[in-house]
Amino acid sequence: MQAAMDISAKHCHKEMEAYGSCVASNPSTWQQQCHKLKMKVGQCTSSHPVIQKIRQDCSKEYVEFDRCLRENQGNPTSCSPHVARFLGCAETVDISGLASSVPQPS
Repeated sequence: MQAAMDISAKHCHKEMEAYGSCVASNPSTWQQQCHKLKMKVGQCTSSHPVIQKIRQDCSKEYVEFDRCLRENQGNPTSCSPHVARFLGCAETVDISGLASSVPQPS
């Protein structure tokens, strides 16, 4: 998981920062207000093999987490157990051999 986070931060820092700032600034309406920024983060990270593998292997956990966020827009912290399950799954994904296939920034 750390490798995926590193890749996301390295290649998508600007998008992640903008999305995080939007969520923090819109505690009760962030799901609607920040949707375009969320999509930009998704587009940015979707091209990386490590993140693709985690999304594939942990899709059930991610879908449950995303649904929880939609259902609890006013209280996203109530989804902490869902986050924990997703992160737990991501930690178990075998990414050996994938990190070396990630394109390096020019």
